[in-house]
Amino acid sequence: MTSELFSPLPLRSGQILRNRIAKAAMEENMAAYGQRPDGPLFTLYRRWAAGGTGLLITGNVMVHAEALTGPGGVVLDEHSPLEPFIEWARAGKSGGGAMWMQINHPGRQVASDMPGVVWGPTDIGVNLGKHSSRFGRPTAMTPQQINETVTRYAVTAHRAEKAGFDGVEIHAAHGYLLSQFLSPLVNKRTDQWGGSLENRARMLLDIVRAVRAAVSPSFAVAVKLNSADFQRGGFDADDARQVIEMLEPLGVDLVELSGGSYESPAMTGRSAGTRTQAREAYFLDLARDLVKTSPLPLMLTGGITRRATAERVLDSGVAVIGMGTALAVSPDLPDRWRQGREADRRMRPVNWSDKALASAASMALVRHQMRRLARGSSPRPGTHPAIALISEQRRQRKALRGYRAWLSQPRSAS
Repeated sequence: MTSELFSPLPLRSGQILRNRIAKAAMEENMAAYGQRPDGPLFTLYRRWAAGGTGLLITGNVMVHAEALTGPGGVVLDEHSPLEPFIEWARAGKSGGGAMWMQINHPGRQVASDMPGVVWGPTDIGVNLGKHSSRFGRPTAMTPQQINETVTRYAVTAHRAEKAGFDGVEIHAAHGYLLSQFLSPLVNKRTDQWGGSLENRARMLLDIVRAVRAAVSPSFAVAVKLNSADFQRGGFDADDARQVIEMLEPLGVDLVELSGGSYESPAMTGRSAGTRTQAREAYFLDLARDLVKTSPLPLMLTGGITRRATAERVLDSGVAVIGMGTALAVSPDLPDRWRQGREADRRMRPVNWSDKALASAASMALVRHQMRRLARGSSPRPGTHPAIALISEQRRQRKALRGYRAWLSQPRSAS
């Protein structure tokens, strides 16, 4: 069976995606000691590469060794050994598709037991009600820290290209640092990085310029952006429209649309409102509006599991279909669709009344599937979310000990 799903997509960098199906970034939390990728991640990405996906985007790779969302995060900075990343890129490209690295800084979304720094545009912390203490209290970034962070993104992108990756995706969604700067609820600065949307977008735009200058013209540069934060008074669809227009002159190839944050986890199908719930393609309504004005091709991620849904998203004008959970459960789903088949298993949503806990359990359940794939086993989506969450917490405690030990060691440039 053929359809637009399996047609190539040329990008402005000259890169051509072999089809319109992408594995969206999912935080694997599988780094080896030294915050580097190793065998399990290589196996995981070879399995995805063999499944027919046109583009694989890694889980978020951190640009700052002292700022991680969790202790199992991968870091690529000026000191990181390049060989593990070369092997990771080879694994992801082994099936003939493209391999991009998502690059990120967590900002204030750092667990309270993590060493290192917790930064934000201001000192406003993550508000999760009774769970707020799970996150560290941020300090407002200085202009010097902002400029140094811009440079870190450029260094990571440059080294990703040296390692053989085909592109990078700058993460400016889901409440991480760049999303925090974009948010009028979090960014209360009164200097050149605060106030108007143009000022709140300044850090993102500076990073895109720095990254584009640090890589070759044929290397893809993408941005992941919230279609909305799903918080009253927060970053909304009109803001997204304007930011996409700001990105267009800067050499961006693709903008991926998602939504939400830890405070309103719409990306897991659970937002503060009802617009995104109880159906697939959580953000399709917003994407339809953004497609009408976007000067850049858009990728939509969030809840897509069936071919009919993917086709409907493409019919709306979206250029690329992004999937995460569906590929953690069925890594060969693109090939199945090509053959006229659907997935034989799906992940059931975690419908606990505690939104924050349900979101954490959902992510733990997805990572449980990824680890099974990385061991060469079959996914087991029927695992109880509480079991997955407890197992994840134990693994995180062990990883935290390793991260603390590594961070205390001196590092030299590679």
